[in-house]
Amino acid sequence: MPTDPGPWKPMTPSEVAGLLGGVDFPWWVAGGWAIDLFLGRQTRDHDDIDVLILRDDQGAMQQALSGWDLHAADPPGSLRHWRAGEVLSAGVHDIWCRRDPGSPWSLQIMIDDAQDGMWQYRSDNRITRPVSELDGNAVGDAARVLAPEVQLLQKSRSPRPKDEADFRAVRRMLGIDQRDWLVSSLTLVSPTHHWLTQL
Repeated sequence: MPTDPGPWKPMTPSEVAGLLGGVDFPWWVAGGWAIDLFLGRQTRDHDDIDVLILRDDQGAMQQALSGWDLHAADPPGSLRHWRAGEVLSAGVHDIWCRRDPGSPWSLQIMIDDAQDGMWQYRSDNRITRPVSELDGNAVGDAARVLAPEVQLLQKSRSPRPKDEADFRAVRRMLGIDQRDWLVSSLTLVSPTHHWLTQL
């Protein structure tokens, strides 16, 4: 994260759904909101809101946010303007978005890769999943939500206190298939991870 990126006033999940509800590419509310929308209740405060898209859809997302002030985290840790029509390189995974340069940041776009209809885990491409199985069952107004087991895998790399809180909030609500997938994925990438004993 940039050292002084400016203030945030995140959109609500329902505002995101209103903004992106008409687009013709897949997207998912991600991060901590993905967990809360799966649970159907807000379990903690959220300083931002994340939306995950696939790399091939970055141009369509830029068009959907036409007129917004968009900045790519390139290199990671610093922000630069995302020029109209620019294709972001494989090393860029985050885009910060605000209505105009004088507005607070309100949305973060996260970019993941997929090949032949299979999503690839950024930290270890041995872990894949059909794009069609990235959808979680949201409760509320969000049109699309990332499956909680996928979001937990993303959070597992270096869990912060809020990631630990998200795990505790949702772990008992995972279905058998969701739990099995997360256990299998964690066992592959981090076989001594402390979450495994709680799953």
